Amino acid sequence: MKNLKQTSIPGVHEIEMFHAGDERGSFIKPFHKQTLEKHGLNGDFRESYFSVSSAGVIRGMHFQLPPHDHHKLVYCNSGALLDLLLDLRRGSPTYGQSASFELSGENHKALYIPTGLAHGFKVLKDNTMMTYLTGTEHAPDHDAGIHYNSFGFDWSEPNPVLSARDAGFPPLADFESPFTFNPKKS
Repeated sequence: MKNLKQTSIPGVHEIEMFHAGDERGSFIKPFHKQTLEKHGLNGDFRESYFSVSSAGVIRGMHFQLPPHDHHKLVYCNSGALLDLLLDLRRGSPTYGQSASFELSGENHKALYIPTGLAHGFKVLKDNTMMTYLTGTEHAPDHDAGIHYNSFGFDWSEPNPVLSARDAGFPPLADFESPFTFNPKKS
């Protein structure tokens, strides 16, 4: 991890991953616990998974409810996507606001996402692989989401490919957030 930069949403950090290349190809280090902790971020992760998607797919906006809520580290291994975060923490100066970031296999960027944010993305290239590290294990009974098109973000995707689950999430206006902003953790 080379550089960590605080974004417009408290607690969210954009990370430039260590990367090197030569005639053999490339080497990338997406995670280094000590670097995260040196910056006051939680470096403990319990689970990792990845998705592979086609261009035009929108996944999100996902999160887990307490007590299984989790911080995440996400990055794009290959392809390209527009990553989107929505602040759901009551009392946050950016509650209800979103921020987007381009992640790709070429730009070597990752995002550190604290608890209390919904996460989703729009895939820009076919066969895009996105990896997630999460601070808690998946708890299906605590899985939740916000409808991707209910909080004013322009996805610029007239005919997105969505799962039935994602299409059925409630709008932000109907969501009673259990998350509270803690400036000491952001």
